Amino acid sequence: MSEALALRPDPGGTVPRTAMVMAAGLGKRMRPLTATRPKPLVEVGGKALIDHVFDRLRAGGVERAVVNVHYLADALEAHLAARVRGIDVIVSDERARLMETGGGLVQARHLLGDDPVLVVNSDNLWVDGPVDATRLLGSRWDDGAMDALLLLVPLARANSHKGQGDFHMAADGRITGRREPGRAAPFVFTGVQIIHPRLIADWPEGPFSTMLFWERAIAAGRLYGIVHQGLWFDVGTPEAIPRAEAMLAGG
Repeated sequence: MSEALALRPDPGGTVPRTAMVMAAGLGKRMRPLTATRPKPLVEVGGKALIDHVFDRLRAGGVERAVVNVHYLADALEAHLAARVRGIDVIVSDERARLMETGGGLVQARHLLGDDPVLVVNSDNLWVDGPVDATRLLGSRWDDGAMDALLLLVPLARANSHKGQGDFHMAADGRITGRREPGRAAPFVFTGVQIIHPRLIADWPEGPFSTMLFWERAIAAGRLYGIVHQGLWFDVGTPEAIPRAEAMLAGG
């Protein structure tokens, strides 16, 4: 562990020991860079996006990671085998059919266990603030009150994000609703969350979004959010890469 990480305050709480890394997407918005490689292998700052993610998981104490694969899966599996150290990697194979985020969780359900799981999109790029984002989530998790806890960033700090936000959140952190059509919402989902496997139930056939599970949790008052204290970048297009690299280089 680097000196910088060692000096960060520990907020307490427990980071889930198992993570699911969502890495099966087609990366259409990142073309032409994804013509010959999956989006998680696109580099930012000289490092593949998925390597940035595994650096954060390792720093948070994650011990095993389930990674779903679909597009150019062989290249992604070879990269994981060659690069990932200190975390056991288990592949959830979606070569036959891309299941989207909710369907991906369903297909990997038997690999996740019965304890809360840290779920991370593999095309995320974030810089931790005073506290590691994963440890911040772990410190806030309340199993009795929550089915999922989302790491959010204010819309004004969502670098290169072209959307209008995702959620509304109460003062106690409870997510009260989604963005209404044509109107902005104050918080953007970063692609990082803790989810309890009990929420992965009664799913539809075929591919679907995690939003189905979130909407159930909102209706039950059991979807919560916490605000990321560092930087977050929406690296969804080739044009966003140099902007992120410039901010990272500038500290």
